Amino acid sequence: MMRKTGTRLLLLVTTLALAGGGALAHGDEDHSKDAKGVTAPGSAAPGAPAALQRLADGSLFVPKSVQRQLGIRTLPVRIGDLAATVELNGKVIPDPDFSGRVQAPFSGSVMPGPKGMPLPGRKVAKGEVLAWLRPVAGAIERGNQKAQLAELEAQLAIAEGRVKRFEQLEGAVPQKEIDAARIERDALQKRRAFVSASIDSAEPLLAPAAGVVSASHHLVAGQIVDAREVLFEIVDPARLAVEALAYEPGIGATLISASALAGQSALELKFVGAGRQLREQALPLLFRIVGGTSMVAVGQPVTVVVRTAHQIKGAAVPRAALTKVPEGTQSAGAGPVMNGAVWVHTEAERFVVRRVRQQALDAANVAIAEGLLEGDRVVIEGAGLLSQVR
Repeated sequence: MMRKTGTRLLLLVTTLALAGGGALAHGDEDHSKDAKGVTAPGSAAPGAPAALQRLADGSLFVPKSVQRQLGIRTLPVRIGDLAATVELNGKVIPDPDFSGRVQAPFSGSVMPGPKGMPLPGRKVAKGEVLAWLRPVAGAIERGNQKAQLAELEAQLAIAEGRVKRFEQLEGAVPQKEIDAARIERDALQKRRAFVSASIDSAEPLLAPAAGVVSASHHLVAGQIVDAREVLFEIVDPARLAVEALAYEPGIGATLISASALAGQSALELKFVGAGRQLREQALPLLFRIVGGTSMVAVGQPVTVVVRTAHQIKGAAVPRAALTKVPEGTQSAGAGPVMNGAVWVHTEAERFVVRRVRQQALDAANVAIAEGLLEGDRVVIEGAGLLSQVR
């Protein structure tokens, strides 16, 4: 894209010095009467080749050959009823149904799993052992655990001896006493196993969902972590969501569709639901990203455009038609409510900048509410190049 823009700018500079001939019709314009020898306003001599230039009123004289070289494209606008939209600030988050987080259940030392330490980007399956967590304790606590283990082993030895004696006297000793001795022995065996595991054995850390490791928080083998510390985050890159904050609690009831703008990329969204508790005086809305998600990452800020059931009067144009107005430019329709500008193709080789009042229609288009008339030809490709002409 940068190479294409650079080429167009080079052609633009070249055209300022060289002649521009030929004709390129736009839409249904009639150029049969255009003379090939027409000179640009302000040309040095009659019959000299026309050159691109900015006129005194701020409009542009652009020969047809230059329009062709810059790839200028226009679109006639149609005024009609459009869905009113609301822009919300949002961010990309993992889909709660297809993501997970691994936290330390207790303080311990992290040990590599069967495939080594999980690195960001590694694919994992649900239930896979990512790493092991070996418990750590202070000298006093560890000593108390070993003392408790020794006491349990002594009690277990006594219980096992009692069971053996009762089994030898079976028939002379009531059956309920034999059963009670066996139950006590089994309980002591389980207690000993639990205490022993807390001293020596390691706890497996399992993947709660299938996907890729999105973050490992720079963990290395042998690192000591605290209880409840986040160790790994699992995300399915094909299933991401967007959370947006709405300051109008009733927006969910009038919502028709939504899309998001991430940089220069448009994302189609599917509304999932809205919360019922305000967060920072705003209502959280959850959307799922439909289609490809390769151009976004978790945590990336996006602009969410929500289409509502309300309608406004205006013209729909691509977002690429909006441009910045050069300083000192005179334009029709200037006013405090105007918040954008577009180039309008008024004549075969003349372009005029118009200030307009616009609002987002979706991630790829905007609605022009004021500043344009029915049938105006708006530049939808190359508007940024025209704005650079001085």
